[in-house]
Amino acid sequence: MKKSYPIEFVYQTLALLLSAILIHALYIAVVRPKAAAVFAQQRAQVQADPDFVPEPSLWVIIRDYEQESCFILMAWALAILGYKGVVALRERKLLESNLVPVGTGARILPDDVREHARGIQALPPAQQRLLLPRSLLSALHRFGATRNIQDASATAHSVCQSEAERLDSELSMIRYIAWAIPSLGFIGTVRGIGLALAQAQKAVEGDISGVTENLGVAFNSTLIALLLGLVLMFLIHQLQLHQERLVLDCETYVDEHLIQHLRGS
Repeated sequence: MKKSYPIEFVYQTLALLLSAILIHALYIAVVRPKAAAVFAQQRAQVQADPDFVPEPSLWVIIRDYEQESCFILMAWALAILGYKGVVALRERKLLESNLVPVGTGARILPDDVREHARGIQALPPAQQRLLLPRSLLSALHRFGATRNIQDASATAHSVCQSEAERLDSELSMIRYIAWAIPSLGFIGTVRGIGLALAQAQKAVEGDISGVTENLGVAFNSTLIALLLGLVLMFLIHQLQLHQERLVLDCETYVDEHLIQHLRGS
């Protein structure tokens, strides 16, 4: 497991940089020019017709810096979720293979441990680091050392529980992002309200365009942040559910394909 952490760390760092570069470039090239064009068109229509009510525009809603930051964090979180989802699918694919080939009614004696372990150790290193091979090897080695079936079962269960705790702890970064996105939205709300209050004197004089525009910044940033937060939390719970089911299925696999065939003497 030590080799996988640096790879994941590098992946997350590159994913953040790439997300920031691509989304910022998209904002510079597309979003803000279109938002400026919509603002200019709406101002011209208001000047021509004082009763004109501008319709909400997606480009205007997402144009500010807080929304851009939220989209960058969302893209980063999706990249991390995608990485962990692919790893989980690789883990689940192993459940379809027969890593401990034992015939119907056959038994595994302590002297047979080395033979069955050899087949698992022949797997590629990347697969050996997955949960199922580690659980099987730990159970086999424990059974070979103690000749006790209960010890082998407890060892496999301990490996699975440790993996469940590790998977849960590795979701901390995504949970932080899920907290940070709404926080950025509230920062935009405070900034927008502050800018609107700075235009209060002009509003008293009859020009409310500055106040309404800055209040739009406040509400739009909150809207986008909350929507992205809802979507991200749903995806986090789906990944967590998939990981929990994977750990339970691995425990069941070890029980059905290994523990039930062990015989102490």
